[in-house]
Amino acid sequence: MNFLKYRPRRLRRTSKLRDLSAETSLAERDLVMPLFAADSGPQKAAIPAMPGQFRYSVSGLLRPIEKLLRAGVRAILLFGIPARKDERASQAYSDRGVVQKAIRAIKTRFPEMIVIADTCLCEYMSHGHCGLVRKIGKTYEILNDPTLELLAKTALSQAEAGADFVAPSDMMDGRVRAIRRALDRNGLSRTAILSYSAKYASVFYGPFREAAGSSPQFGDRKSYQMDMRNREEALREIGLDIREGADAVMIKPALAYLDVIHEAKQTFRFPIAAYNVSGEYAFVKWAAREGWDEKALVFEILTAIRRAGADWIITYHAADAAGWLKRQRAS
Repeated sequence: MNFLKYRPRRLRRTSKLRDLSAETSLAERDLVMPLFAADSGPQKAAIPAMPGQFRYSVSGLLRPIEKLLRAGVRAILLFGIPARKDERASQAYSDRGVVQKAIRAIKTRFPEMIVIADTCLCEYMSHGHCGLVRKIGKTYEILNDPTLELLAKTALSQAEAGADFVAPSDMMDGRVRAIRRALDRNGLSRTAILSYSAKYASVFYGPFREAAGSSPQFGDRKSYQMDMRNREEALREIGLDIREGADAVMIKPALAYLDVIHEAKQTFRFPIAAYNVSGEYAFVKWAAREGWDEKALVFEILTAIRRAGADWIITYHAADAAGWLKRQRAS
């Protein structure tokens, strides 16, 4: 049989038909905006490595959050930059920690904003690693199990402050189970866990580490973050976190790992967030300075992440993209 004879006609590519036949949609509700809360410094301080992004004081956060809500963005991912660091990350789980203060301020003023608290220790550790460290001769060892107690304390303090989600990003084994138990035992079972389940060791994090002051002071994070060459390992990690009690899982970075996002969605049919990270954002800003169409580039990237299977996209482009989407509908 000559199948070419029966080939259906292609749609004429008018703009209306293109929109009607589009298989992937992008809306403001799909976007999550990362924000940095600093415990010291001015109300708003530019981040040189991330043009258009800022560190905010706790009171300074309220203005951009109001703008995000008006633009239709309903969720933020909150990072803290403490004034003081130590080897036990004590400011991460302090009731007066910067993230805890920021959560209370946001929820008092904007209770409708969904607040996801990054639950990690690296920004609060004097050495910049995500866990407790023991020196052995000339080398260092990350102590997985003792770190779980600190992560659970951090998640509990964030939940008590009013976070809707806690988001463990440390990649320690067993941390989702430890956090879920701590929340449930303290009457906070309604607080959800968004787990950084497949967080790859990546050079794309460079601008973020400058923004948060979280670069490791020695070694790297390859002993606990994932090998970029591994896909099946990511699926195992995601499966473990789901069984331990995660309510949603995250894959990070997004663009270089679209295959992992797609396979995870096909395998688990579970809520998946993808983090369009700082290095990916900085590349777009560089291209825009060189004359590329920033809006078109951002939409192509975000649509690709959605098409791969992400339910939510954590992206520094969230505010701009939401504004473009709103104006696009109005035109």
